[in-house]
Amino acid sequence: MKPIRVGLVADPASPTKVARAMSDLGPLDGDDPDGWEIEVVSEPFTLGYEDVETALSRLRARAQQREWDLVIGVTELPLRDDNGRYLLAAIDPQRRTAVLSLPALGGLRVNARARHAVRGLVSGMAEPTSPDEQRVSLPGLSGRGRVLFGMVLANRPWLLATGLKSALVAALATGAVATVDSTVWLIAGSLSGWRLGVATIASIAIVVGWIVIDGELWDHPADDSAEARDRSRLYNTSTLLTLTIGVLICYVALYVVNLAWALFVLDPAVMGDSLGTSLDYGDLFVLVWFVASAATIGGALGTGLESDDAIRAAAYSKREEERRARLAKERT
Repeated sequence: MKPIRVGLVADPASPTKVARAMSDLGPLDGDDPDGWEIEVVSEPFTLGYEDVETALSRLRARAQQREWDLVIGVTELPLRDDNGRYLLAAIDPQRRTAVLSLPALGGLRVNARARHAVRGLVSGMAEPTSPDEQRVSLPGLSGRGRVLFGMVLANRPWLLATGLKSALVAALATGAVATVDSTVWLIAGSLSGWRLGVATIASIAIVVGWIVIDGELWDHPADDSAEARDRSRLYNTSTLLTLTIGVLICYVALYVVNLAWALFVLDPAVMGDSLGTSLDYGDLFVLVWFVASAATIGGALGTGLESDDAIRAAAYSKREEERRARLAKERT
């Protein structure tokens, strides 16, 4: 008995890595000695302006070209059914074709969950119990939250710092100079805790807004339909959450570096004598807190953003545009 030829058509980047990790996938029970023959193809199959039916048709056409027995598309974009509910997978057993949405897996243990999902899809389509199309949907509001969480983690916000190298260098330089400035000490000492907290929130919000504007990351609905508006809201929410987490990580790193610098070069007692007041190491921590907020704004606004994949990857809409461009180029 020949092995079942399974094609995995994956979006570029992260979905392709997930799919290639499944090249050794086989039946869970191991009863079939021939197992499955997995072939991975990396190519964009955009779902933003194509419905699920169109995506399934395109995947089946690819399966016929490659002579696969069945095909599964692996995408990082959210899937929705006609009722607006988000989907984990869309399955056409008759044509032995399916689409799997990685964000619907929730963002944690994606490789393991994707392997489990693909194994279930292959097993189900190899011996279908029903020829009717199936939609594996997620429950209402919690489903939307799960998809959003998966999209944010797929953006890998902790890597945003690689796209803000120049801004971070400028912020560190600004902080190093401001730390030893007596005027900055006076300003920091005059601020209450809630004012410092507001300054932190404001600095992060300003930087996030600047990145969105400068990088043109805000997604606009393709039309006036409710589905298009909802998709844009989802994309924009994931972008804002990704950027906020990334900038917050940069802020904490900036605080730690500035604190280490301040502890190395400054003596609060000496600075207190210079200012005619009594200072201790608690004031040093407050100073660095204020400096981190000021330096974050100065570093980001005073320096252009890097042309880096880490910035573009923060917006699903940007990746969607890139897929559409590649898809249009392939069709011409």
